[in-house]
Amino acid sequence: MARFRMYPTPMQKAALLEQCGHARYVWNLALEQWSMWTRDKVAVAPNFAEQCRQLTGARAKFDWLRAGSQTVQQQALRDFDQAVKNFYAGTHRRPTWRRTGVHEGFRIVGPQASRVVKLNRKWAAANVPKIGWIRFRLSRAIPDAKSYRITRDRAGRWHLAFAVIPPPIPTPGTGEVIGVDRGVTVSAALSTGELLWCPGFSDLEQGRLKHLQRRLARCQGTSRRQRVKTAIAKLHARAGDRRKDWVEKTSTNLARRFDVIRVEDLRIAAMTRRPKPKPDPEQPDAYLSNRRRAKAGLNRGILANGWGLLVQRLEHKAAGRVEKVNPAYTSQTCSACGHCVPENRESQAVFRCAACGHQANADINAAVNIAAGRAVSARRGATKGLAEA
Repeated sequence: MARFRMYPTPMQKAALLEQCGHARYVWNLALEQWSMWTRDKVAVAPNFAEQCRQLTGARAKFDWLRAGSQTVQQQALRDFDQAVKNFYAGTHRRPTWRRTGVHEGFRIVGPQASRVVKLNRKWAAANVPKIGWIRFRLSRAIPDAKSYRITRDRAGRWHLAFAVIPPPIPTPGTGEVIGVDRGVTVSAALSTGELLWCPGFSDLEQGRLKHLQRRLARCQGTSRRQRVKTAIAKLHARAGDRRKDWVEKTSTNLARRFDVIRVEDLRIAAMTRRPKPKPDPEQPDAYLSNRRRAKAGLNRGILANGWGLLVQRLEHKAAGRVEKVNPAYTSQTCSACGHCVPENRESQAVFRCAACGHQANADINAAVNIAAGRAVSARRGATKGLAEA
């Protein structure tokens, strides 16, 4: 979707937060109805049409709810109905409660979503129901969309996102294949020999983040604690913006240059899961060391490099041209002769084959194996390509 940064006035911010509260209230009420429904009590759970009729009755009874936009509240019910359908289809998780300060946003559809005007070369404005015209920054052309969503992140920034899917990037037609090896020290290594790094926190920002985290641990008052949490959220938002910008530029560059893009088929959610506690067999109610701190650092490194987001955006921009390769032993296999032993990888950056003496950067060697589509069996037998598998 096309997202723009909004700059509402203080009065408009208060009105936007009120609309977000209405949408969150309606969502949570619908979730409560759905959670309480059981087959032995009620024949059918309330559907979207029935909930809309209930919303009409609630708006006639409560003035504070009638003061909000009916479109915003109905779309919250529509979003919940779609979330339930996705849950039963098995594509998404169970709908959860929406909280203040975390889930701030609402959606506008229909003719009201087309009330957008361009003010000048840098600014435009959208007419939000019950609020009025709110300015937003023109960072790209305004798409022709039938709906948009207004959200507020934890750093206090407001965004306007138009629901429009851009077309995929056309293939260059050169027939070239690229392999991408994702890592922690090197964010992405390409089979062409390029090494790419995802920008993160600077040294100054890391020091400030540590200072703010220590202040947060000592905060006593609610207002002071909220100010420190907002300052921490702004630092993380800045790093997240850099990561997303790097992912967008990298994925666009790869989609424009290569016909086929091959990546490792990694289960990132399982890789970043916290380790389970290890009970001590000799002492009851005691636990052995499970290297939790080291695993937490590795998890932060994986998430900070945007592994999942990079592949997701590649699949969006190069639709049908992204292939996932079995990641087994790609970092231990020689790209020249196919010999696979753990001793081939001497360190994080050095690869030296024990059979043929081939020496290369370890990440680039793995990227070449990924580009060739090599998959090694658990017994570390001969390598085979995707066409032979």
